[in-house]
Amino acid sequence: MDIEGGPCVFRAQGATVRFQGFMAIYVESRDESETATEEDAEVVIPPLEVAETLKVRSLDPKQHFTQPPPRFTEASLVKTLEERGVGRPSTYVSILSTIQQRDYVQREKGTLVPTELGIQVTDLLTPFFPEIMDVEFTAQLEEELDRIEEGNAPWVDTVRGFYKRFAADLKRAGGGMDNLKKGTETGQACPTCGKPLLERWGRFGKFLACSAYPKCRFTQNLGGEGRGKPEDQPTGEICDQCGKPMIIKHGRYGQFVACSGYPECKHTKPVSLGIACPEPGCGGQLVQRRSKRGRAFYSCSNYPSCTFVVWHRPIPEPCPKCGAPFLTERAAKGRKTVRECAREQCDYRLEAETPVA
Repeated sequence: MDIEGGPCVFRAQGATVRFQGFMAIYVESRDESETATEEDAEVVIPPLEVAETLKVRSLDPKQHFTQPPPRFTEASLVKTLEERGVGRPSTYVSILSTIQQRDYVQREKGTLVPTELGIQVTDLLTPFFPEIMDVEFTAQLEEELDRIEEGNAPWVDTVRGFYKRFAADLKRAGGGMDNLKKGTETGQACPTCGKPLLERWGRFGKFLACSAYPKCRFTQNLGGEGRGKPEDQPTGEICDQCGKPMIIKHGRYGQFVACSGYPECKHTKPVSLGIACPEPGCGGQLVQRRSKRGRAFYSCSNYPSCTFVVWHRPIPEPCPKCGAPFLTERAAKGRKTVRECAREQCDYRLEAETPVA
């Protein structure tokens, strides 16, 4: 039923009873607690005539968006593997550990999220190895391996039939697949030595690297959606000891600034947060450090001459109550973020919901 209302057209789909039949004397009842939906109850449209004028009783605007399928968890992935015939109970643990150890996926809030590396590997393999990347082919091969284990098929014939097709795909991939490790020219010059920069692919995504490697070890992270450990980033600073550019490196205990001339020059320093030390006359900057137990804390870059320290991360927002130059931020229970004043004599505190990415 199409109903015109100005420039809009409303459509209702349902049924009109033409003959009551047994329903004239009996209609199955429904509990008041049950609510009928379009899936489990038929919408009844009253008898209407063409060009009949209807009265608007109410409008109930609703907006619906198509939701993407949920990401796999470890449990749902194993269930899907069982349904598709891929893997066996003895190999499920190995499958789950392998795709995570190789950074093809990462666990985020209990779900398995594909990384840029995992997407890139899939995109490279699918055109050249269509059989291996096909779930049905993998399941069929699993069945043939089961038959070999049971003694119902000769393993030589199975391996020969598989390898004959695999060798052809491997030869085709060797001539046509992109060599990401070789890198592609970018038209940019290395800021350290002036040689051309190449866009290369590493374990943790794309990055820029000098074509003169290993003589020049300059690298720069390209950012984007890559996951995992980022590459070294330039800071625009010059090393006080040798005059070479300083870069941000990523070590076992987080980020730090180091000379690009390593290992010839081993000068390093913490990464500054861009917040001045609040101690009068100090002139230092707050930096992140790690305790012997690996816990992060924030102190003055002039340590040990200045011993100012806070345990929660400083953020460059002045305290609205006492005017302190910065607040501290920490994560609390229940997806809460707490911001507090760093001054002990000030009791300013703000609690808010942590935004979900």
